Amino acid sequence: FKSQFFCSRNFHQNSLILLHVVNNFGVILYLTEKPCGKGWKRFGGSCYFLSNDTASWETGRDYCRNSGGDLVIVNSKEEQKFIAGFKRGSWIGLSDHEKEGIWKWVDGSPLTLSFWTPGQPNNGANNPVLGQQNCGEIFSKGKWNDVSCNNKLHWICEEMN
Repeated sequence: FKSQFFCSRNFHQNSLILLHVVNNFGVILYLTEKPCGKGWKRFGGSCYFLSNDTASWETGRDYCRNSGGDLVIVNSKEEQKFIAGFKRGSWIGLSDHEKEGIWKWVDGSPLTLSFWTPGQPNNGANNPVLGQQNCGEIFSKGKWNDVSCNNKLHWICEEMN
């Protein structure tokens, strides 16, 4: 017998539906993405978590990894708009730990799309009081800033489904 497969994404309901139609039998199967965990919100193909607590960038990242994800990687204007809606200054998965001024995401991919506040990143304008600013945060206004990784901020986790 012959089978046909159809795959479609419904962005309004944030779900992926796979239709498997078997000729002569009229069988249709619906499979959807796994649901997000309690306290997580779905957008596109990922689930997102905004912490209530504050901690350093590394501690926030550890929390995300222990929860099955990592700090958020912003891949589109739509995703940026979504996480900006959380309305808190929060860690994102961006740093220049390896080489000053070379910003990379937690998965090692280079920064290609950015939403820096004008004049940022500036590594604290070399002010010794501010120290090294190697980690990225998103402000409540939806713009990014580089700050010390030891600052205590909320964090945003992303778990890809």
